[in-house]
Amino acid sequence: MSLEDLTADVEATYDELGSDLSIDLDEETRRELTMLGTVLDADEAEIVERAIHLFFQTTVDTGRLDFHLRSTYDVTYDEYLSGMTFEEMTGADQFPQPAQNDDRRYQF
Repeated sequence: MSLEDLTADVEATYDELGSDLSIDLDEETRRELTMLGTVLDADEAEIVERAIHLFFQTTVDTGRLDFHLRSTYDVTYDEYLSGMTFEEMTGADQFPQPAQNDDRRYQF
């Protein structure tokens, strides 16, 4: 897969989410959400938003996002953000380099 495949998949998933997200919570998660809502004086939506931001940042910081992106799409998060692969950024894919001819390396 490629950067274009990743971009298409991200856009498709974004469209599928829509504006309303309905999730069934288990008892433990419901209790934790209740505690956080009470202590932070925040509604459930704000707490879920904060949790997703934190989870995303942790996944990026630990390299887990890049690991999964590289294994599935053969790109990194930085490449996705820039819209170019490393090879495209460095120009390595623009033209084929001829093989180095080292036969004349020590000739004067």
